[in-house]
Amino acid sequence: MNFLTHLECGLCGKILEADKIWNLCPECGKPLLARYDLEAAKKVFKRKLLSTRAPDMWRYRELLPVRDPAYILTLGEGFTPLHHAQRLGKELHFEHLFIKDEGLNPTGSFKARGLSVAVSRAFELGITSVSIPSAGNAAGAMSAYAALAGIEAAVFMPADVPKPFISECKGLGAKVTLINGLITDCGKAAAEELKKFGRFDMSTLKEPYRIEGKKTMGYELAEQMNWQLPDVIIYPTGGGTGLIGMWKAFDEMEQLGWIGVKRPRMVTVQSDGCAPMVKAFHDRKEFAETWQNARTIADGLRVPAAVGDFLILRVLRESNGTAVAISDEIIMEATNHIGRSQGIFACPEGGATLAAFSYLRKEGWIKDNETVVLFNTGSAHKYSHLWE
Repeated sequence: MNFLTHLECGLCGKILEADKIWNLCPECGKPLLARYDLEAAKKVFKRKLLSTRAPDMWRYRELLPVRDPAYILTLGEGFTPLHHAQRLGKELHFEHLFIKDEGLNPTGSFKARGLSVAVSRAFELGITSVSIPSAGNAAGAMSAYAALAGIEAAVFMPADVPKPFISECKGLGAKVTLINGLITDCGKAAAEELKKFGRFDMSTLKEPYRIEGKKTMGYELAEQMNWQLPDVIIYPTGGGTGLIGMWKAFDEMEQLGWIGVKRPRMVTVQSDGCAPMVKAFHDRKEFAETWQNARTIADGLRVPAAVGDFLILRVLRESNGTAVAISDEIIMEATNHIGRSQGIFACPEGGATLAAFSYLRKEGWIKDNETVVLFNTGSAHKYSHLWE
């Protein structure tokens, strides 16, 4: 049983039919969000059902947008480990520190969640060609699920991304176009070819369903913590779908009766070489200005303009959270600290969360008795050049 009812614009609130193909809101050009009949779901989709299901993100399938299970494209994504980082916590004199390790997903990052759902839904709606601008991990994930469906995949990547990202996409059968510029430049190049080749745009938050895969991180976190959410979640933010998706999941779970009203304070962390969300948050803006001359070793954070900027900022403010910018040097130090203390080969984006934690502890923003979850969003195997 599937409880998807409609799509709703995240800004203007326009309601759209779910079973038609959409990218952005036709009224205001902002992201669309999937909505469900949660009252009906509450009657039949009980927490106890989860104990009978496979340990992957499709255990929450009633609240994912693929109506016919025959179209689900899965490589086993989701239900990644939540580690109690005891050794790291002891070194930092902090008892309740956890790391959610998304690097163990298929294709090596949390992007597998979003693209599994998005490509599955595209497959169900009859789309035969998909396109994505990406700094690396999203492109690899889309290529994998497109291959599984037999759908044509076109990838546009900055020419200076680490070579393993490019090799992965080519190995999975995607057409790869390298662009001299940033992900925003890749987006422009991809957009020019959409109509010409009849491709569907899978850009971050430019279609409604990637966020639905990402929200499963929130469901999993609640389940793994026995339905008691942490006090603080620190999340590396580029396009922001993970942050927005988890906040959406918490609201859905409360309406289902699975959790109470308590919410974590959500923290966005970016590199100080590309920190549009941090600047907009502290400037008290609703939308973020495009970051000029973006640069960082963390490719997933090199996003100078996010389509869902207002949604990210809304989450930070509703949760009484904050936003932190960290230098690449400190990001790298923190990445290595995670590795040598916990045995997790974290991507630099994941390392940034530890750096933000340390900063917020010094500031007194995180208290001694609180529970904190850091998200390592990917494996560092594609970043091997950083240790050469």
